[in-house]
Amino acid sequence: MRRNPHAIFATITASTLLLGGFATATAQAAPAKAESLYAPSALVLTVARGEDPMTATVERAVTLACTPTAEGTHPDPAAACKELAAVQGKFAELAAGPSNRTCTRQWDPVVVTAHGVWQGKPVQFSTTYGNTCEMAGSMNDNAVFAF
Repeated sequence: MRRNPHAIFATITASTLLLGGFATATAQAAPAKAESLYAPSALVLTVARGEDPMTATVERAVTLACTPTAEGTHPDPAAACKELAAVQGKFAELAAGPSNRTCTRQWDPVVVTAHGVWQGKPVQFSTTYGNTCEMAGSMNDNAVFAF
């Protein structure tokens, strides 16, 4: 009996592609599982140079996830999550209150932004400060933008 190597190769290749297609179809058909019972809280925080958040040059950026545990590339995610929880994710309230810091009036604008989700709700926040000293004073040296 004479075997045709091209026919054997073609049969193996067709079988592999067919089985691979079933495996892919099976993987895509699997229902999505909920990974957590917590509402998601995942943010990207940035500090950028410029006046407009759309055109400012990002100098630093970190990720921050707060549920079920505080984690991310933020240097102190636990403290940042605790501060955000205290203001219920309202970034504008982080800057509430007078600053006791004395800063120069040098105009070197800094933009801070937060984008993502806080307890299942979309977040899009940005504000511009005259310089980094003014930003730190306005934020009362909180941990959220201290990176």
